[in-house]
Amino acid sequence: MSRFSILSIISFFIYLFYQVLILQNVVLWHTAFCFLYVAYLLVLPVETNPLVLMGIGFMMGFTVDLFYESIGQHAFACVLIMYVRNYWLNNLTPQGGYDSGAVPSLAYGAQWFVVYITPMLFLHHVVLFYIEAGGFGMFWFTLWKAITSTFFTLFVILIAQFLFPSGRGR
Repeated sequence: MSRFSILSIISFFIYLFYQVLILQNVVLWHTAFCFLYVAYLLVLPVETNPLVLMGIGFMMGFTVDLFYESIGQHAFACVLIMYVRNYWLNNLTPQGGYDSGAVPSLAYGAQWFVVYITPMLFLHHVVLFYIEAGGFGMFWFTLWKAITSTFFTLFVILIAQFLFPSGRGR
C-alpha cells in the first residue's frame, strides 16, 4: 500500500469525524449548514477512476447518513457529485492539462479552485436539501438553504485549504 493511499484513508476518517463530531451541530441563522466532508471527495486525484470515485462517495455519504440518521440522502448526493466531477474537471482543464497525480487545490489558483468547487457544492446541497424536503413544496426556502450552505461550506473549505495546503498541485 502506497504512502498516498494510507494518507487518503487517514484523511477520510479525519474529514468524517470532524463532520459528525463537530460540524453536525454548526448551523448559521437556522439555514446555513457546513458539510466539510464534501471537500475530501472534491480534492481526490484527478485521474481517479470514476467508479472508484462513486464508491468512495457512497462510503463517505453512507457513513455520514448513519450519524445524521438521514437514510441515504448524503450517499445519493455524494455519488451524484462524484459522477459529475470528472465531466466538470474536463471543462476546467488548464492549458497544458493536469499533471500526473494532480489534486484539485488552490495550487491551480484561487479563482480556478472556486470555479471548480462552488457548482459542485451547490449541486450537492440542492440535491441533499430537496431530498430532505421531500419535494418542491418549500421551493424558495430550500433553495435559500442550499445557497447559504454552499457559501458557508465554501468559506470553510477555503480556510482549510489555506491552513493545510496540498503539495500535489501543479
